[in-house]
Amino acid sequence: MTGGGMSEVFRNTSTALPLPKGETLVARTTEANWQQTGTDGFLIKPLFEDTISGQRTWLMKVDPGALAPPHAHSETEQIYVIEGSFYDDENTYGPGDFAIRAPGVMHTGGSKDGAVVMLIYS
Repeated sequence: MTGGGMSEVFRNTSTALPLPKGETLVARTTEANWQQTGTDGFLIKPLFEDTISGQRTWLMKVDPGALAPPHAHSETEQIYVIEGSFYDDENTYGPGDFAIRAPGVMHTGGSKDGAVVMLIYS
């Protein structure tokens, strides 16, 4: 499992862009397919992953009614809502909302009507 996690529920089985070494790398997200994560209703488009540092950036599509079971991440989790609405144990977030979660914080996550979010783990 890339990036590891304390009780990680989302898995990436594909290759994202690596850390650039003196160049500019580009992910054409509109041309990429959504990939299964191992958790029903949650799909990802991996953008960047550094296996050494564990940093990763993903786009995540959350299907209407999807709910992830309680889990925690060993990294800081940053969430930016692009479209739809996303909720966790504390709040509901809409387009343009940004949340940052400390490592080790147990939480759930889901969407009533569907959402697309950007996730950054560092």
